[in-house]
Amino acid sequence: QVQLVESGGGLVQPGGSLRLSCAASESRVNFDSMGWYRQAPGQQRELVATLTSGVTTNYADSVKGRFTIHRANAKNSVTLQMNSLKPEDTAVYYCNAVSATATYWGQGTQVTVSS
Repeated sequence: QVQLVESGGGLVQPGGSLRLSCAASESRVNFDSMGWYRQAPGQQRELVATLTSGVTTNYADSVKGRFTIHRANAKNSVTLQMNSLKPEDTAVYYCNAVSATATYWGQGTQVTVSS
């Protein structure tokens, strides 16, 4: 069973930066895409950023120009660099990976933007 392990969440002031990392426990699986979603209290889970075939990126309009998704050095790993954070970015962030046969989710990491 593939597990996605996230790290890097925390508390940051508005305008600050955080980097989230996600690594899959299994390197032999080929993922078509990896990415990040988030869910704020009382809200539905929404797409933040995805990386498809290691090349094509897709971002939510609300984070364009502030967040960047990168393919990390290790296979099946991605990072999300978050700059100019706003209070409305506060949410639990989930790593997501999609293979030809299954979709995987991480356990989530809390990001809180507050002064």
